[in-house]
Amino acid sequence: MTVLRSTHQLHLADDVVTKRFTSWGRGEALREWRGLTLLHRFAPGLAPAPLTAALDAEPPEVTMSRLDGTPLRGTVVPRPALRALARTLSAVHRAVPGQAVAAIPTGAWHARRVDTHVRGRLARRPDGPWEPVVREALAAGERWLAGARLESVSGADAVHPVFGLTDGNIANYLYDGARVRLLDFEDAGRSDRAFELAEISSHLSTWVDSTFDVDFFLGLFPLTEAESARIEHLRRLNALLWLGNLLSDNGTPRRNPPGTAERQAERLLALL
Repeated sequence: MTVLRSTHQLHLADDVVTKRFTSWGRGEALREWRGLTLLHRFAPGLAPAPLTAALDAEPPEVTMSRLDGTPLRGTVVPRPALRALARTLSAVHRAVPGQAVAAIPTGAWHARRVDTHVRGRLARRPDGPWEPVVREALAAGERWLAGARLESVSGADAVHPVFGLTDGNIANYLYDGARVRLLDFEDAGRSDRAFELAEISSHLSTWVDSTFDVDFFLGLFPLTEAESARIEHLRRLNALLWLGNLLSDNGTPRRNPPGTAERQAERLLALL
């Protein structure tokens, strides 16, 4: 069976999956293979096992083992699943040693890129026929951003380097009733724990078609005060990013229910 995705096609057999990329200009296939092999070495069982790769083919493809389980996205995520997700993320963050993390490229998304992207988008944002709550949220976001500096939450006590997906979509996590395992490494790379947790906590997938208790989830991690401040900052930044995505020309009335931008604006105002 073939399952279509925006950046790839999945070819599913009984016990293997072949991921054939339809977009590979950002090194997606190499990131996928690197992530699978890294976790297979240091945290086997938490992700598909890498089998073969044709990274120089056009299109490139990666073949891996097939895992059982149901994606968290599109569900009411129960607390046992949240605990299992926290255990898996903590295991990954502990298992991949610092030397190995330092040796790989930064993930496709990271705090500096999000900050730069949001500031650039707001600076060139065209006016639109937005609902009042959207206008209010954009104005509040701009006021916050004017005084918010990423450097203030980027000290050594706030940035704990880890290997991460750098993609908070909870469709990337499979739950089999006992444990959660990771999928989709095409954006993966060097990251930091606070960024990874903020990515998940502020991702559209946690609420637009799912129920996910963010406060309970974050409470499962032994965060430092500095990491908690960094997560709060990055959640606001990501909320602004998502609102911009939803208002952009390609952003998503076709993929999300009517009123999603207005709900995202309300979430941003609550965070601010």
